[in-house]
Amino acid sequence: MDTDLLKTFLEVSRTRHFGKAAENLYLTRSAVSFRIKQLENILGLELFERLRNNIQPTPAGERMLGHAEAVLNAWERAKQDIILNQQHSAQLALSAGDNIWDAFLQGFLQPLHLGLEGVALRTDVLPATVMTRQLIERTLDIAITFDPPKLDGVILVKLAEVKLYLVSKQAGVKLTQTPTLPYIKVDWGTAFNITHAQDFTMLPLPVLHTSSARMALDFILNNGGCAFLPEALIKPYLDNGSLYVVDDAKCIHRHVYAAYWAENERLAYIEQAISILTTDKRTE
Repeated sequence: MDTDLLKTFLEVSRTRHFGKAAENLYLTRSAVSFRIKQLENILGLELFERLRNNIQPTPAGERMLGHAEAVLNAWERAKQDIILNQQHSAQLALSAGDNIWDAFLQGFLQPLHLGLEGVALRTDVLPATVMTRQLIERTLDIAITFDPPKLDGVILVKLAEVKLYLVSKQAGVKLTQTPTLPYIKVDWGTAFNITHAQDFTMLPLPVLHTSSARMALDFILNNGGCAFLPEALIKPYLDNGSLYVVDDAKCIHRHVYAAYWAENERLAYIEQAISILTTDKRTE
């Protein structure tokens, strides 16, 4: 199958518009329509409902999304594996969930680059559902997440503990005073949400709900308010007095896990990467 057909299908699914998809792909609108029709003829099914100014995936189109992404990911991985240059003997695909980079992983990129001699790294930030799917499809070597997938044959390794502090731009804030402040709720996963619901009922409704810790940090620095943010991200701001910990708010702990298949042709490189990630070699 022509991978261009799948790329076009995904772009139309994303934009819900043939004209916008054509612009993004540097094609004519008729070329986009022709490619979608080709793919539908191959499958024997309609992938989109073509209503005026309203392009929607059919049930078959919805099911096709995951398969199209999987095929393109596998093809990209195959191309990169084949054309590895003489300096690289293997490629390792490593993905992290939302906020893992700021909370834990950022300082490890250089140690991984230097420690995995002869290995080309591919890194992405992906939602947990996408990482789980890519693990199942064997297009991902290591998934790093707060909420690891429970899959038979997948090994889980605890990499670190992340400390989340409720911080404010205002000094001397008590937990009882937080209802008067703008609250930014960062999504730190299932276990965090349970603790949050049980122990922090006094916090007001969020003015901003985000999956990005850095976005929450920027909001607080510009507008004030409070949010649970990771120690690694807020330390410079605590040190220079830009942020303060809410004194009587307990710290919430989250564990970072690595998930990988026990049976993988790159297992030696995976174990080497895990060893680096569980050793405190992070750059300052």
